[in-house]
Amino acid sequence: MTTELLGVVVTYGLTVLLAIPLGKYLARVFANEPNAFDFMAPVERLIYRIGGIDDTRDMHWKENLVALLTINLVWFVLAFVLLFTQGSLPLNPDGNPSMSPDLAFNTAISFLVNCNLQHYSGESGLTYLTQLGVITFLQFVSAATGIAALVLIFRHFLPQTTDRSGNFYFFFVRSITRLLLPISLVVALVLVFNGTPASFAGKDTIVTMQGDTVGVSRGPAAGMIAIKHLGTNGGGWFGVNSAHPLENPNYLTNMVEMITQVLIPIALVFALGFYINRRKFAWIVFGVMTAGMLLLLLPTIWSELNGSPALTQLGIAQPTGAMEGKEVRFGPLASAYWSIVTTIISTGSVNSMHDSAMPLSGAMQLLGMMTNAFYGGCGVGFLNYYIFLIVAVFISGLMVGRTPEFFGRKVEAREMKIASLIAILHPFLILAGTALSSYVLVNSPDADWAVKPANWLNNPGFHGFSEMLYEFTSSAANNGSGFEGLGDNNVFWNVSTGFVLILGRFLPIIGPLAIAGLLAQKKYVPESAGTLPTDTGTFGLMTFAVIAIIAALAFFPALALGPLAEFFSLR
Repeated sequence: MTTELLGVVVTYGLTVLLAIPLGKYLARVFANEPNAFDFMAPVERLIYRIGGIDDTRDMHWKENLVALLTINLVWFVLAFVLLFTQGSLPLNPDGNPSMSPDLAFNTAISFLVNCNLQHYSGESGLTYLTQLGVITFLQFVSAATGIAALVLIFRHFLPQTTDRSGNFYFFFVRSITRLLLPISLVVALVLVFNGTPASFAGKDTIVTMQGDTVGVSRGPAAGMIAIKHLGTNGGGWFGVNSAHPLENPNYLTNMVEMITQVLIPIALVFALGFYINRRKFAWIVFGVMTAGMLLLLLPTIWSELNGSPALTQLGIAQPTGAMEGKEVRFGPLASAYWSIVTTIISTGSVNSMHDSAMPLSGAMQLLGMMTNAFYGGCGVGFLNYYIFLIVAVFISGLMVGRTPEFFGRKVEAREMKIASLIAILHPFLILAGTALSSYVLVNSPDADWAVKPANWLNNPGFHGFSEMLYEFTSSAANNGSGFEGLGDNNVFWNVSTGFVLILGRFLPIIGPLAIAGLLAQKKYVPESAGTLPTDTGTFGLMTFAVIAIIAALAFFPALALGPLAEFFSLR
């Protein structure tokens, strides 16, 4: 246990040590200051020329938003067509069929919005063409979209009064050429040298030690696995994701993949401090996010190391903890750490099966996605946190009798209304979706959804409810992990989660951009003795309280019906 704990501590420590200089580097990249990757400038100019883009044009926040949404619409159409016709296209050595319209709809949206919810198995659901031309491509551009949206927000935090926020295309392209591509290449090489396949060969036939003949899928997996973690995308090349020995061969690759998926979300927090020259504020944000992560991680570690109380009552010893659904080479502690960081960071990849986690662990995984503000995905993590910041500023100002201000701009009714709508949107999507699925399951168990609702759940009772709650929570949080006891590849789940994916991704981008754009147009007032400071521990606690209260009030009843009820039923 001591060795396992040391592995987790070292993994997180290395992540933070790498994130600080990376944040400083990103601030220079997006401020258009000289940096180590200036040699990529000719490639970037070629991209701008091909796309007919003027990367020097300083655009209004609404123009940037239109650019972001329209280019994502184009990618969705292309992805849908390729997935719907993949069975007839080249690079399909295993002869995998085309997707049904509803599954292609869900998959295209899922990877477009950085969620990567998979209602199919990677080996049999996709071809090499769509693995690379759709999945891997979208993993790059969806991550870059989130990062570019965040940098547009950064521009509005500067003290100048302006209605301009920079250029989305400039930030988008640089996110790929100077961040995602270089680091992905390094991570992919580490994976390749440790046994992850990177060829275009089809399945290989092997004979196991038991004498069984098995077809083992291969393909150019290493590059996709690298960007899926770096871009906080998730999604597995193989059906069991990073629990697969080819996708995650050993403890070294396990550490690399865990570091990679946490690296950019933390680095972007520090990049904010360097970019707007408010490093103390960045450290306060980092402290709040880290406190939230630890409050979710510690109960999970305790729960997984102690195993099932039901087995203990039967006199069955569990010396290594709860091992169901886990890889022996990683153990329960490393799996517990992965399960929390992958849910708070919206990567959604797994190295163990979340459906087999202890009930308290499942509750913590759900809470990580429900709060959706502790580190978060590439760019969008701070965008979600920004909504809570605005609410905290407004409430704090009213409590102490000061005008609510954020970075020298007054927060007024219009900004507060937008923030409030976005804050309640997340629980609305999750709870309304779960209520709808529960209603259909109970009242129309034999309805024709390709798979009857009566056959959706492999686990009845509290855990079955948790499976449906988890699916909509994962979709709304752009996470993509799942309680895989749920039969989700049918018309109901593909369509319903598809719309939740769209709303859960783009409205939390539109809202913060609108708030920041409106605030930036207001007169900047230098901080004075009457200004409410936002870079103190007290304000950090206030922000944490806002996050906790909103999450607790919105989600506690649903958690009580699912994982918490299951937790107490085992005792």
